[in-house]
Amino acid sequence: MTTGWRDRARRGLGLIGRLGGARPGDPPVRRSRARTFTGPPGGRHLDYAPQLDGRADPGEIVWTWVTYEEDATHGKDRPVLVVGREDGTLLGLMLSSQHDRDGQHGWFALGAGPWDRDGRPSWVRLDRVLTVPEDGIRREGAVLDRRRFDAVAARLRSDYGWL
Repeated sequence: MTTGWRDRARRGLGLIGRLGGARPGDPPVRRSRARTFTGPPGGRHLDYAPQLDGRADPGEIVWTWVTYEEDATHGKDRPVLVVGREDGTLLGLMLSSQHDRDGQHGWFALGAGPWDRDGRPSWVRLDRVLTVPEDGIRREGAVLDRRRFDAVAARLRSDYGWL
C-alpha cells in the first residue's frame, strides 16, 4: 500500500530530496527545530539570494514540516520564508494564512503570493526562528519579491536585532 508524504513524515520514514518518495532504509525525516527569541539572534545576518535551482535560498518561500510550538510531537507541512543560512542549515520564518494574525504582535502581513494556490493573503511570524536542515525542504514554493523581503528584514532588524 502506498502512503502519502505526510504519513511517511509522521512515521519518520524520510523524504528523498524534494520529490516526497521514501524507500526502506532511508534516514528519518529531519524536522525543523523552532526557537522563540526575544533578544538579538546571535549575530544572524539576513540575506536575499533567491535562485530557483532546486536548493532553498534566502528570499524563497519553501515548504517543510514545522512542529507545533505547544506540542513538538505534532506539526504540519507549511510555507516558510528562508531569511538566511548557517552552513547546511536554513533560517526560516513560518507563514500563516489565518486572518486573525493581522495586527498580532510578532506577525507581519506579506499579502498574497504564488506560494498559496488559493491566492490567500499570508502573514509571516517574526519572533519564531526555524532552523531547517537543507534536506528537510520538501519543495520550493516561490520567490518573495525584494520589496517585501526588505520590509520583513527591516522589521527583524528594528524589532529583533538582526544584522
